[in-house]
Amino acid sequence: MKLVSYNHPHGPRGGVLIGDAVYDLQGLLAEADVADRGAPSSVREFLVLYGDRLRELSGVFASSADNVIESHVGSIAEAGLLGPVTDPAKVLCVGLNYKDHVAETGRALPEYPDVFTKFASTLIGAFDEIGGAEVSDNLDFEGEVAVVIGRRASKVSEAEALDYVAGLAPLNDVTARDLQYRGTQWTAGKAVDGSTPWGPALVTLDEIGDPQTLELVTRVNDVEMQRSNTRHQIFPIATIVSYLSGFLTLEPGDIIATGTPQGIGAKRNPPVWIVPGDTVEIEIERVGTLRNRVAAA
Repeated sequence: MKLVSYNHPHGPRGGVLIGDAVYDLQGLLAEADVADRGAPSSVREFLVLYGDRLRELSGVFASSADNVIESHVGSIAEAGLLGPVTDPAKVLCVGLNYKDHVAETGRALPEYPDVFTKFASTLIGAFDEIGGAEVSDNLDFEGEVAVVIGRRASKVSEAEALDYVAGLAPLNDVTARDLQYRGTQWTAGKAVDGSTPWGPALVTLDEIGDPQTLELVTRVNDVEMQRSNTRHQIFPIATIVSYLSGFLTLEPGDIIATGTPQGIGAKRNPPVWIVPGDTVEIEIERVGTLRNRVAAA
């Protein structure tokens, strides 16, 4: 199942992407007669109510798509897609999670996941322009796999951690390096409004399979800048979810960015910054492709 959020006259609404068509999530639940736990209007609300039934509902929605009319919103281009979850309670990030990236930064391998936070105000959708050029001359790209939590998770073991994951999406952790390097904390460089595109869809794990076998590629203006595989993560997704849940409760809709591999612009000689008019593409095997243009300053 591919969960999306789209623009509606009354605000953001949850949807399901089937082929190239977007269907209203609330309408699909009603028309498929499976809304026994309520009729959520957003993806986060859907995960709160149905996060333990994603595999089942994925099959139901796929089989009923040809028979629903009222729920059809339009094509991807017509629907006005937003980020897959528009109102996460938390946006957590893991830095330094690929050995080659740690090496290019000159740091020591971390013993534990290196955790920092972003804010919902940074998030934009797959068809939005990347902000930040108005406040930074050193915008950098970071292709990452984003994890979305599907069920409340507190102190879960590594063995059971993936049971609490709804799915994955491409994410570009765009970073203002000049702001980041002004101090010892990373927040300023990671918190620029409208700078973090992700999506277009949250793809549930039943469609992906093993999340530690995914090829990840970043391109800038069609030139490959990063290529790796999630098998090279220092801390696999299950480890990250278990670790985070050990000291804070993860809620449905929470987003976890799982780190970027080698090849960021700041560590190239000379540095490669993204500037207005550039296009950045993050492609993740079996998950999808995110493609955004950098907005004018």
